[in-house]
Amino acid sequence: MRRLFSPFVLVVTALVGGVYAYLAASLASGPVSRAVLAVPFFLVWIIPAYYWSRDRSREESRLDHVVHQASYLSMGLASFLLVFTLARDLLLAGTAWTPSLHGYVQQAGAPAIVAASLAALAVGALTALRGPRVVRVELPVPGLHPELDGFRIAQISDLHVGRTIRHAYVEHTVEKARALAPDLVALTGDIVDGPVERLAPHVAPLAELRNAYFILGNHDCYSGAARWIEHFRGMGMRVLLNEHVVVRKGAARLLVGGVVDPAYRSARPEISLEGASAADFRLLLAHNPKLAPLGARAGFDLQLSGHTHAGQFFPWTLAVRLVHAPHVAGLSREGAMQVYVSAGTGSWGPPVRFGTSPELTLITLKRT
Repeated sequence: MRRLFSPFVLVVTALVGGVYAYLAASLASGPVSRAVLAVPFFLVWIIPAYYWSRDRSREESRLDHVVHQASYLSMGLASFLLVFTLARDLLLAGTAWTPSLHGYVQQAGAPAIVAASLAALAVGALTALRGPRVVRVELPVPGLHPELDGFRIAQISDLHVGRTIRHAYVEHTVEKARALAPDLVALTGDIVDGPVERLAPHVAPLAELRNAYFILGNHDCYSGAARWIEHFRGMGMRVLLNEHVVVRKGAARLLVGGVVDPAYRSARPEISLEGASAADFRLLLAHNPKLAPLGARAGFDLQLSGHTHAGQFFPWTLAVRLVHAPHVAGLSREGAMQVYVSAGTGSWGPPVRFGTSPELTLITLKRT
């Protein structure tokens, strides 16, 4: 009971309650419709208020799984209801001096908003669950070693294997990644959302990736970092914990570094190239793009990150820019270092993509 009065839960309760009150006043026509509208908002509230305060690596019952799925879909629905209701209210204010148009907007009312929200949720779910599209990025590198010209890096990030992303989705992603014939595969964190005991069969296709390097994301840490580190190593991946290795291609040397996520309790994210072997290109894997200053100071040429999901669906596609700019999605710079932020290969929470798409990234180094 004490956790219900924690500052975090009180803030969540105030936000969820405030949005519900606004939508109930705008859309509900009586006690029955208000009660129906309260159901998805209760489901939205219960995950952060109850489940996030528990050990996230613990086993879950069938009921827990159903509640999570219903809650995440409710999050998507509530977001779209809020967006369309705000749009309707702005239209009402803007058409106050044109009675005919004002009346048309007013008459459309709650049924149109609910229908539009459900349609957006359905389109977003289809986009999220059909699998990642391949995003090809050519990265010009002045003076790149000739034998690294055309070097191909496949990036898988924020796969979030768990309640929605399962074996079939992972297998499909791995097949697409292998078809790209990459020289190196970078798994830049948040690959799992749950314990090894439950998800090991679903991540199994990742063992087919060759020359794969993995770093921890915050959700990997929540899911039991030590067990997942051991498991991924057993699958043949190189797990980088604030360390770097050198990969050779012919006479060329490519240094691959990886930092842990700030959510990792055993160490802070830090890396240095002091005393490192000479390299023709220096690649850093860092789940959170906010770690870019660390990579730039160390002297890396390129940082690959994820974490942001590019906002995943509207209106969070706008909100994420306030938190992560300038490294939100795609290519950007941090000093002399280039940064690429993946929009995510899977999805977290609501299995919804609206305004973004899940991506499997292929970065090709080009000598200029």
